[in-house]
Amino acid sequence: MNPTKAIWKQQASIDFLNSLSENTLGSHIGIEFIEIGDDYIMAKMPVDARTIQPFGILHGGASVVLAETLGSVASTLCLQDIDKQTAVGLEINANHLRSVRQGFVFGKATPVRIGRSVHVWNIEISDEAGNLTAVSRLTTMIKTL
Repeated sequence: MNPTKAIWKQQASIDFLNSLSENTLGSHIGIEFIEIGDDYIMAKMPVDARTIQPFGILHGGASVVLAETLGSVASTLCLQDIDKQTAVGLEINANHLRSVRQGFVFGKATPVRIGRSVHVWNIEISDEAGNLTAVSRLTTMIKTL
């Protein structure tokens, strides 16, 4: 991707992205969008009672929710016409690399490929110290409504 040219076809602000997430799974577990760059978006998620597993560490499923949220929103921002198109998840995978017990994790979605009918996103999740805690790849299919 050319880092000097924005990939987004939709205008969006952080406030707009967070308003889209109201009353969704993401909002229930505290996901909050924090940054939009020319070719990436970022969000943070708390490691708390909503996102941990019984042994007190971040639940892998919560990391996957963060990854899919970021990639799906990024795909939507790349659509020509959101009234006539939608992005739906086709496949997601994740590798959990390091446990997290408290604080926040930060996810960053960047494109691998943005095609007409399929988008592929790489999502890296890090802890507050910048340590990579999970990597994920999301494939979305672009459907006509």
